Amino acid sequence: MRGWMGKTKVFFVFLLLASFLAGCGIENLTALEPKGYGAEKSMDLIILTTLIMTGVFIVVMVIYVITLVRFRRKKGQEDYVPKQVEGNHKLEVIWTVIPIILVLVIAVPTVLATFDLSDDSKADELINVNVKGNQYWWHFEYAGEEIQTSQDLYIPTGERVYLHMLSSDVIHSFWVPSISGKMDVNAENVNTMYIEAYDEGVYWGKCAELCGPSHSLMDFKVIAVSPDEYDEWVNDMQNVDTDAEPENAVAQEGQELFEANNCMNCHATDSAASGIEAGPQNNGPFGPNLTNFGDRSRVAGILEHNKENLVDWIMDPESIKPGNKMTGQYPELSQDEAESIAEYLLQLKPSEITPESAGD
Repeated sequence: MRGWMGKTKVFFVFLLLASFLAGCGIENLTALEPKGYGAEKSMDLIILTTLIMTGVFIVVMVIYVITLVRFRRKKGQEDYVPKQVEGNHKLEVIWTVIPIILVLVIAVPTVLATFDLSDDSKADELINVNVKGNQYWWHFEYAGEEIQTSQDLYIPTGERVYLHMLSSDVIHSFWVPSISGKMDVNAENVNTMYIEAYDEGVYWGKCAELCGPSHSLMDFKVIAVSPDEYDEWVNDMQNVDTDAEPENAVAQEGQELFEANNCMNCHATDSAASGIEAGPQNNGPFGPNLTNFGDRSRVAGILEHNKENLVDWIMDPESIKPGNKMTGQYPELSQDEAESIAEYLLQLKPSEITPESAGD
């Protein structure tokens, strides 16, 4: 009895802990609080399948309990054998047809939602973004706008934005839980989906496909702003002054070091720099576009956006994102040189439309 009670207590503690942890998360990184069309469709399917599975569970458990009580071994009836129902055509039909109906109830809405969320018939009339997945960062090229960014994708609220996705290396998966479902990002074919955010905000995105040692660190952000703010951001990005002088001597030295150490070979600071093509023949830029780096909300997609973390990244990116392609691609820098470069990069702020203005 004591052993049985101990196991029961452990089970209920585990169940309570699992229930508690299931409720943990970040507001803008959860599929359970949909704030966009795709996430809302996914949530409808989650509710539908949960209700069906719960109903099946309850029915099975009721039958199970009735069977246990009614046909339990009783004193004086040890040899009693209940009526056998093997081969009963009516029961065979019932427990064959019911599961088929339940599968259809789940499958039909799922298939319809899948086709709905991948429908690109209206893409030519709306915003199109070519998305390139890389180990371990994301690149975005706004088709027809001569704008490129990395890590932060700006979109207007209330409008569909079509994403045409391709990988430069291995398979990735684009997922912004709060506003969209998932879509695989392959190296050989372009997959298309659209996203739409109802409200302004910063929505966290993840790579949902194991793609290497830093897969879990391949984060990005979707910045949803009002349509007017989005137009302002587009205008600002299209008119970046690449000849503007840094604000202070330290940043000026950082710009010189940035150029002297050939950082420009991998990182553009012009939003209209040569972009990616929607096809496997062009792998796109080797490193993230840094045009609006000073306006970003994270360093390397995961660290708090401050000078100290940026210096740490420049000095030793491998310790932060193992397996990244930046490690070993430039000469060793001193602490002072890294701080100067960081000062320069943090001043790359071409627009007043930032994650902070979207409510981050």
